[in-house]
Amino acid sequence: MPDRKWKDSIGGRRLQPESLMMGYGYRPEWSEGSLKAPIFQTSTFVFETAEEGKAFFELAHGVREPKPGEHLGMIYSRLNNPSLEILEDRLAVWDGGEVAGAFVSGMAAIATTLLTHLRPGDVIVHSDPVYGGTDHLLREILPAMGIESLAFSSTTSLHDVEAMVHAHDADDRLKMILVETPANPTNCLIDISRCAELARRFSTKERKVYLAIDNTFLGPLFQHPLQHGADYVIYSVTKFIGGHSDLIAGACLGSAEDMGPVLAMRTFLGTMMDAWTAWLVARSLETLELRMSRQAENAKRVAEFLVDHPKILSVNYLGLLEAGDPQYDLFKRQCLSPGAMISFEVDGGEPGAFRFLNALELVHLAVSLGGTESLAEHPASMTHAGVPRDVCNAVGVTDGLARISVGVENAEDIILDIAHALEAV
Repeated sequence: MPDRKWKDSIGGRRLQPESLMMGYGYRPEWSEGSLKAPIFQTSTFVFETAEEGKAFFELAHGVREPKPGEHLGMIYSRLNNPSLEILEDRLAVWDGGEVAGAFVSGMAAIATTLLTHLRPGDVIVHSDPVYGGTDHLLREILPAMGIESLAFSSTTSLHDVEAMVHAHDADDRLKMILVETPANPTNCLIDISRCAELARRFSTKERKVYLAIDNTFLGPLFQHPLQHGADYVIYSVTKFIGGHSDLIAGACLGSAEDMGPVLAMRTFLGTMMDAWTAWLVARSLETLELRMSRQAENAKRVAEFLVDHPKILSVNYLGLLEAGDPQYDLFKRQCLSPGAMISFEVDGGEPGAFRFLNALELVHLAVSLGGTESLAEHPASMTHAGVPRDVCNAVGVTDGLARISVGVENAEDIILDIAHALEAV
């Protein structure tokens, strides 16, 4: 197959991601001149010759290295598919990754990446809090497989994390560090560069410690973990990247060397994205910058309203951080925008939060985030229902906490709805 990565610069200047989303990785002449890439809805692909099929499988299974100018052709949609590869090329642009892998869900991306590197007896260190599904994987499923997980919070120093690893006799067993930053739902930040330093500190010539960052909350527009030393950046593509609350998908990006084993594991676990979803996500990427910029602008106005409201006890929003706060300094170094996620403590605990949520009219009461519409939920009883209560309380997932994913609606209308709903508290 010819090189698909073309038209990425003009006059020697690299085009910006939002421009590349309109055609990068696809040539109209491949599909009868179609401006938009079609959906390659097929399970398998025809080889020109048996020799070609042999060569493709040799490359796919790593039997040999590709010859100069040789590219892996299409084999079977569990291994590769043009719809997936067009999407993956475009996803990689945003974060500057060499290779992207598309998955059937965000949890599939996380699980596949972790299972690529973790074996019984290994240890994974992870931040707290994390998404409820990730938490269950770390605290219940992996330990049942003989894989130990150790948690740390945004307030834990690098020295203390290192001491925790020593205390659990895990110096030679640590294989991965998984960090969700900003954290769901508290918006707490973790220093990616320092985590990368920790991973390097425990790595040896024989055993690399990998750092994976769940970047779902800020998306590929507002934070670039690979630039701060991460090996993998992982997304629930369902959220801001998909952006329309109409698909389930995930992604993992990194270097070609690091992604090779992950994509191989994806092949044999069968966790790849389907062609139809890949086409939908590629469509969504065309408006990613527009949507996320509008959502961030709206969120700033919503947060400014909430912080002064008498029935709101506290607001977790990155744009409210002030100079002198360690989180503020980290935000300025690591993030490009506060994003569109806000969590806040409603007066009256769970009953107060429920009265607020039940009174919303424009903002939808639903889990998930990152869609064009504003969504509100109660983390403690919904997305984090399976997380132990002592863990939730320790990391700020309280009974009175509500979370809003701010959409693209008129900001004044969103604020009007929130203000009206707070009258019920």
